[in-house]
Amino acid sequence: MGTEKTILVIGTYDTKSDELRYLQQRIESDGGNTITMDVSVLGDPPEPVTISKHDVARAADSSIEAAIASGDENTAMQIMAAGSSALTRQLFDDARIDGMIALGGSMGTDLALDCARALPVGVPKYIVSTVSFSPLIPADRLSADIQMILWAGGLYGLNAICKSSLSQAAGAVLGAARIIEPPNATRPVIGMTSLGSSCLSYMKILKPALEQRGFEVAIFHATGMGGMAFEKLAAEGGFACVMDFALPELGNLMVGSVINGGKDRMLNAGRSAIPQLIAPGCIDLIDFAGWQEIPQRFADRPFHAHNRLIKSLALNEEERRETAREMGKRLSHSQAPVHVILPNRGIEEWDRKGQPAHDPDGLAAFLDEMRKSINPPVAMTEIEAHINDRAFAGAALEILDGWIEDGTVRMEVNR
Repeated sequence: MGTEKTILVIGTYDTKSDELRYLQQRIESDGGNTITMDVSVLGDPPEPVTISKHDVARAADSSIEAAIASGDENTAMQIMAAGSSALTRQLFDDARIDGMIALGGSMGTDLALDCARALPVGVPKYIVSTVSFSPLIPADRLSADIQMILWAGGLYGLNAICKSSLSQAAGAVLGAARIIEPPNATRPVIGMTSLGSSCLSYMKILKPALEQRGFEVAIFHATGMGGMAFEKLAAEGGFACVMDFALPELGNLMVGSVINGGKDRMLNAGRSAIPQLIAPGCIDLIDFAGWQEIPQRFADRPFHAHNRLIKSLALNEEERRETAREMGKRLSHSQAPVHVILPNRGIEEWDRKGQPAHDPDGLAAFLDEMRKSINPPVAMTEIEAHINDRAFAGAALEILDGWIEDGTVRMEVNR
C-alpha cells in the first residue's frame, strides 16, 4: 500500500447518496482515498460508484433481480450482506483498502456488521448508525475492534447535527488508518484469558516466565467481548498456544447471561489445531449485566454487585456439574493436544476459606464431574493447589515446556 490511505465507504447509494458522498468528501479533503460500494437493491445511485450493487450481488452468487424477486427486504439484504462482506475481505486481501466505514439505519447496520467482521483485528472499521449502542445489536455480531458512532439526526438528509457525526467518523477512520500499528508479532503469541488480578492472578507469574521463553503474551478479559476477541483470533490461527484459564463466559452462556463469549466459546482453538492448556478459573461464578434481570430460578441466591455494570452469584452443585460436562464436550472436538489442569483447592480468589464464594461441597461436585467428563485424548492433571498459587503456574509451564520440546508448540510466528 502507498503512503495515502484508502477507505472503503459502504452504504445504500440510492437513498443515502448525499450522506455517503459527504463522508467521501471529508476523507478525500484530508488527503485520503476512497473506494465506494453500493449495497442498495431497488434504486440506482445518482452518481457512479466504484463497486456497483450488481457487483455486490454477484459476489454472493446471486443477482439484484433475484434479490428483488424474493419479495422480502430481509432476504434481499442478506444477499447484499453476503456479497459486500466477501468483497470487503477481498479488497483487503488484495491490499486495496486500509479501513472501512459504513453508514445506515437498522438495515444498513445489519449488513455493515458483517463487513466489519470480515476484516481482521487491526484494520480500522467504523459504523455510523442510527442504532449504535442499541440493545438491538447483540454482542456476538460485533467484531473485536469495531468502532461505532451514533448517527444523530441523520435518518433522512444532511443537516448540521448529522454532519458532526459523519465528519467525526470520517476523520476517525482515516486517522486510524494512518496511525494504526497492525498486529505484526515478531515472537510467537500465547493467548491467555483471565479476570481482574484481585480474582485471578496467575498471569502475574506466567507473563514474565513466558516472555523469558521467547513468547509474546496477549491476555484477554473474560467478560464477554474479551472472550469474543480471543475466539476470533484463535479462529484465525493467531496463537502458537492458548492458556484458557478463565471460563466464566461459558457458564454465563449456559444460563442465559449476556456476558458471554459467544456460542463458539472454547471451540475455535481446537478447530484451528492450536494446542490448549485449560483450567476452570471462575467457572463457579455467573455474571449478569447490572441492568439485566436475574432469572427467577436464581432469585433466592445472594448476589454481589461488583460495580454498576456487573453483578455476580454462585452456581449450585448440579449447575457446576453441567459446566464440567460442557467443558468436556467442547474440548473433545479439538484437532490439537489439550491438557486440563485441575486445581483442587480452588478456582478463584473468592472461593478460599473465609471468602464469600467459599463452597467446598460445590467445588467437590465440580471436581468429581470433571474427573468423569475429561477423557482421552484430552489429558488432565489434578494438582493440590489453588489456581492462584505458584504451583498452578508452575504446572502450566511444565506442560508447556514439554510441548515445546516435543514440537507440539512451535516457536514460530503465525502469519
